[in-house]
Amino acid sequence: MLKARRGRGKAVEVTPESAGWTYLDFAVVQLDADTSYAEESGHREVVVVPISGRGMARVGRERIDLARTGVFEELPHVLYVPPGRSIEVRADGDFTFTIGGAPAEGGLPLRMFEPAEMRVELRGGGASYRQISHILSAPLPAERLILYEGHAPRGTWSGWAPHCHDGYAGSPYLEEVYYFRLQPATGFALHRNWREDTDFDEVMVCEDGDTALVPRGFHSTVACPGTNMYFLNYLAGEPVGDERARGPYFHPDHTWIHDGWDAGAMTLPTAGVEMARER
Repeated sequence: MLKARRGRGKAVEVTPESAGWTYLDFAVVQLDADTSYAEESGHREVVVVPISGRGMARVGRERIDLARTGVFEELPHVLYVPPGRSIEVRADGDFTFTIGGAPAEGGLPLRMFEPAEMRVELRGGGASYRQISHILSAPLPAERLILYEGHAPRGTWSGWAPHCHDGYAGSPYLEEVYYFRLQPATGFALHRNWREDTDFDEVMVCEDGDTALVPRGFHSTVACPGTNMYFLNYLAGEPVGDERARGPYFHPDHTWIHDGWDAGAMTLPTAGVEMARER
C-alpha cells in the first residue's frame, strides 16, 4: 500500500517497476493555482480523472476543461488520451486529479467521456450494499484500461463475494489499484489481498488519499462504521478491447450470499438474553 504524500506534485506514484508488474501505471497529482503538470503518453493510452477542483488539460491544440466538486458529490468527466500525445494540466485553484496508463497500439481518438455515458449500478445488499460506476469499462472504448468508481456507506463491504483476476481458475489477468477517499477524512478502511493455495495474505489499513495495490489474489474492502468510503480503480492487463468485459472469478466459499444477502443473519439479543445497550 502507498501512503499519500503531503504537499504538491505527485502524492502517489505507481509504476510497473515499483509495483513489480507489467502493464499499469498510476499517479495522484495535487496542484496549486496556476501550477501545471506535464507528461508524454508515449506508447501508452492515458486516462485523467478529476478528483476535486478545477483545471485545464492541453493535449496538442485541444483545450479541455476538467472540474469536479468532489468525489462524494458528482460523477467525473473522464479524459482519454491515446498514445503519442503531450499532456499538460494547469490548475485553476487547488486541483487534484489522477492519471494512469497502460501499453496501447493507438487507433482510438482523444475523447472526453461524460457522466451520462457511464453505467451506474447498485450492487449487493445488507452489509455489502454499494454503488459501482463504470466510468471507463466495456462497451466504452479503450484498449487495455478499465476504470470504476465505488461508493460504500459507512460500515459496509465492497468486493463481496471476494473475487480475483490474476489468471487463477480461468480469470482474466488484470493489475489493479484502489485509490481511497474517506468521509470524514479521519476515518479508515481495510483492504485484504489473499490466496489460500499460496502463503500470500496481506491486510492494509487505508486512510484518506492512500492507494492499495492488487497484484494478485482474492480481494475485498470494508469501511469502518463511522466512515463513508469512495474508491477509484484503474485496471489493465491482458484483455484488450471488448475482452475487457470478462468478469473475475468469485471465491466459491462465499458466493452463496448472492442468493440472499440477509440469509443467516443473526438476530440480537441471542438466546433470549436481555442485554443493556452500550453507548
